[in-house]
Amino acid sequence: MKTLHLMIALLLFNSLLAIGQEDIKITHLPFIQGLTEHSVSIVWTTDLPATGWVELAPEDSSHFYFKERPKYFASAYGFKKVGTLHQVNLNNLKPGTRYRYRVYSQQVLKHEGVNVQYGKVVASNVYRQAPLSFQTLGNAASTHFTVVNDIHERNEVLDKLLDVGDLKTSDFVVFNGDMVNNLLSEKQLYDGFMDTAIKRFASEKPMFYSRGNHETRGPFATEYPKYFPTPTGKLYYQFRHGNTGFIVLDCGEDKPDTDIEYSGIVEMDNYRTEQAAWLAQAVEDPSFKDAKYKIVICHMPPFGGWHGEQEILEKFVPILNKGGAQIMLSGHLHKHIIQNATNSTHFPIIVNSNNNVLRVDLNNEKGTFKILDQQGKVVDQVVINPLN
Repeated sequence: MKTLHLMIALLLFNSLLAIGQEDIKITHLPFIQGLTEHSVSIVWTTDLPATGWVELAPEDSSHFYFKERPKYFASAYGFKKVGTLHQVNLNNLKPGTRYRYRVYSQQVLKHEGVNVQYGKVVASNVYRQAPLSFQTLGNAASTHFTVVNDIHERNEVLDKLLDVGDLKTSDFVVFNGDMVNNLLSEKQLYDGFMDTAIKRFASEKPMFYSRGNHETRGPFATEYPKYFPTPTGKLYYQFRHGNTGFIVLDCGEDKPDTDIEYSGIVEMDNYRTEQAAWLAQAVEDPSFKDAKYKIVICHMPPFGGWHGEQEILEKFVPILNKGGAQIMLSGHLHKHIIQNATNSTHFPIIVNSNNNVLRVDLNNEKGTFKILDQQGKVVDQVVINPLN
């Protein structure tokens, strides 16, 4: 009888707990990161601690509810992760293939010993609207992408430049640094630019990010890598799309590590040395070495006279020269500059203004880099030829 009373009391307690339980919410819809030919990371947030998973379906004529779809959990070291930031890594995907997906989170109310009490489930919609989708990188005949930089939380400018850069026909978007003034909180990151990016494209079209020096500033700066995972697990990485090999560098800060502005919290010089060692291997990787086009993305250019710029010139440029880099895309200076190849830098550098957008179109005949203002007028352009 005591056991029965205990069971009834426990059921009543759980019922009362469920009645008083808050509805968990997805606070920021998912966005695509670290896309390659065979893998992708999907990131989203909730307002309450939860587990997270993705259901994946092929892009075919079937409804998403046609059958049970395979589940892939946010996990590490054999555990499902519990938190408000969720990242699911999908691997063994097919190149150049479109997939549909749905994200889920289930609230975790309590975890004591081996006992876990779960709450309600929330998911992205596939009932009244088409499910979200993405396409892996692959053997495309041509490559088209849009580059913006130095937005500094100006959402109206970001919106306009995405329109001018012809977002619809872009395979992906590059954020080339300084999308924020500094990083103070998750809220600021989303309010500053990511909510606009998700609304416009980032749930379905990939975005590749080259961290700028302003993303290194503020107490939330150390959290940045958790929101923008890459294929290497570092903030410098490479990828291949169609006939083009890309290397994305992390410029670090622009002043010496000992500058008063950093309060002794940075160690960028050693970080760039570490990155240079990786870069020497990256330029020899077949995805870059054998490409028709070899493009380098780095927020700060290797000129301007400041310490960080000089470090890039001394540590990165000799390796890029040897590796046959064809062009570097930069920002940082808040003005439009094209520097042609020199004796020290064997490739042209486009420094994109903070008020312009760079539209890149690459095919088997030529690569065209157009700089457009907010009215869509061509400010300048650079044309390069394929290597083979």
